[in-house]
Amino acid sequence: MSSSCQTILVETPKLPLDDIEKSLTKTYRKDIFRPFVQAINEYELVEPGDKIAIGISGGKDSLLMAKLFQELKRHNKIPFELVFLSMNPGFRDVNLELLETNCKYLNIPLTIRNSDVFSVVQKIASENPCYMCARMRRGFLYNAAKELGCNKLALGHHFDDVIETTLLNVFYNGTFKTMVPKIKAENFEDIELIRPMMFIKEKDIIRWTVRSGIQAMNCGCTVVAEKTSSKRREIKEMIAGLRKINPNVDAHIFNAGQNVNLEAILGYQKGEDKVHFNTLYRERNPKTKKE
Repeated sequence: MSSSCQTILVETPKLPLDDIEKSLTKTYRKDIFRPFVQAINEYELVEPGDKIAIGISGGKDSLLMAKLFQELKRHNKIPFELVFLSMNPGFRDVNLELLETNCKYLNIPLTIRNSDVFSVVQKIASENPCYMCARMRRGFLYNAAKELGCNKLALGHHFDDVIETTLLNVFYNGTFKTMVPKIKAENFEDIELIRPMMFIKEKDIIRWTVRSGIQAMNCGCTVVAEKTSSKRREIKEMIAGLRKINPNVDAHIFNAGQNVNLEAILGYQKGEDKVHFNTLYRERNPKTKKE
């Protein structure tokens, strides 16, 4: 489930399913399918014997991810299983129906688990619900995935989610922290979170969605309705403005996360431990005496 809550308004009729599926390896091979495979290969996200729960929110990102995994399974020699998992946190009927209709049309065999996340969040975090909602939804998905025998949970975070999160942490948290391609679940043993869409740009996801004629659901939240995180929206607009000055700025932000120079930082944090610059300096220069 991606952090984006953007609704894709589509007026074109839906393409036949066969055309939608073929477009992934033909029309969108360069911009969508190849980056998807690249992330999986580079970060070793899919391994023989995996049983992967594909988190389906009903939004454009997760619907595309489901089709990409189906396409990968069709062509890949690595044996792995897929489960398409969605949680109903309290969707309005119209959103739940849209989710089910889209998955049926796209031939995504969906498993839906019901929860009361929206009502709980409304009670305990109505002023700032998005963070709490995301954590609760993810925990619910982890648990459901384990019950279904899965060892991995795939979420549809894309390239833009990565760079926006990076800048959100820099500007509002004072940390350099980005999204990573895979991470072990903290409170659920033997399950990993993977992000196989992190090389795919949101504009290309939108192009695929519009061309396919799919009416993607927004986040479906009944707590903040159509609103998205104001800070994330600010960052998105900021990056769009910077892109007018430097067309490659988004790529540079992304690459910064994998080009950290440990000899040119003031410190870092590992787990609960913070390492100060002085410690780093002495480790690099063992003969340096403390003045």
